[in-house]
Amino acid sequence: MDDLLAARSQMAMALAFHIVFAVIGIGMPLLMVIAERRYLKTRDPVSLELARRWAKGTAIMFAVGAVSGTVLSFELSLLWPRFMELAGPIVGMPFSLEGFAFFLEAIFLGIYLYGWDKVPERTHLAAGVMVLICGTLSGIFVVAANAWMNAPTGYEVLADGSVEVDVWAAMFNDAMFAQTFHMTMAAFTSVGFAVAGIHAYALHRYGTTNPFHRQAYRIALTVGGLGSIMMLVSGDVAAKTVAELQPLKLAAMEAHWDTEAGADLIIGGIPDEEEEVTRWAIRIPGGLSFLAFGDFDAEVRGIKEWPRHERPPVAIVHYAFQIMVGCGFFMIGLALLAAFLALRNKTLPTQRWLLRLVIFATPLGFIATEAGWVVTEVGRQPWVIQGVMKTADALTPMPDLVVPFAAFTVLYLFLSVIVVMLLKRQVFATFPEALPEGDDASA
Repeated sequence: MDDLLAARSQMAMALAFHIVFAVIGIGMPLLMVIAERRYLKTRDPVSLELARRWAKGTAIMFAVGAVSGTVLSFELSLLWPRFMELAGPIVGMPFSLEGFAFFLEAIFLGIYLYGWDKVPERTHLAAGVMVLICGTLSGIFVVAANAWMNAPTGYEVLADGSVEVDVWAAMFNDAMFAQTFHMTMAAFTSVGFAVAGIHAYALHRYGTTNPFHRQAYRIALTVGGLGSIMMLVSGDVAAKTVAELQPLKLAAMEAHWDTEAGADLIIGGIPDEEEEVTRWAIRIPGGLSFLAFGDFDAEVRGIKEWPRHERPPVAIVHYAFQIMVGCGFFMIGLALLAAFLALRNKTLPTQRWLLRLVIFATPLGFIATEAGWVVTEVGRQPWVIQGVMKTADALTPMPDLVVPFAAFTVLYLFLSVIVVMLLKRQVFATFPEALPEGDDASA
């Protein structure tokens, strides 16, 4: 393994690991706050128990996410010093704001965890709301920095090599809104369906009358379902932004080779990068032109317009995009189906076949999120900063990068084991038997 591949693999592994905890840090506080708000309104003990357990899970994920996020910050400087030399003054503002939001989140999470019965109830709820706000802002600021890498603006390299920065123009770049909107909705959707799936499993295995699991299932599926519907909107905004700012990435996402008006939307298929064709795909006439530009006859540039050495790995980007879209539409369909059953039957939909579908959907949000980041990062290659700096040029001259790659792989495996053990002990203890049927029949 050469040094460039080792460095890229290490960053990919670190990002893939950290993004799980970042997503949970955005989505879990919303569930926690909804449960406590319901308790304050109804005095339902089930909601109180849910808020307490979800708070424990949030704290565990927050702690591990802090470790993995710290590692990432060091990796940026150690593996990609030339990138940081140019981009450091530019992405410094969003990273600084992310750090500020992170520390505020830690403070309010501490108040929330240790403030039960010690601070007024509404103050305690307000602390939970602040955890939600700060966690969401933390994610937005980090994604804003990544968006700048896709749409670099707000800076000028002077004759002496220094960088003059308009920090606000850089942070609020042309890709910022689309990426942060899409990522935030992805977080709520992923966490909602993951938690709903866990409690759907309990309902399927131990019976559908347990109030604890029914309440958790109701809240989580509602959040995940609404988030998935909003993903349609944010996905459309993101696609149109990519079409405008990164036409090659769009072409790779769709494995679209030839520039043409009325370009087909390609579903599935196997890209052949040597022959420059995509075989065995389902094609919807004019679909790509419409989705990218709102016009069935709009011209869409094809991959062939760019020389081979400037193209990303088309197959990887195309397959990742198809996985993301497929998972997203499955969750949207499941959300609409559950909503239809709930409205028709005027009760929580707990049919066994539906519970099986929700269980199946448990990891899909995270799979879609990981695939989406593959599209974002691999689709930009060979550039680390679009059109400005290539990834190979940003690499450290330090040799033998496979060694830290192996070391950090072991670290992340160790952290994964720790997370599973802590969740099993602190959150899922007595999980199936939590609040038996008689404790609150109204739930």
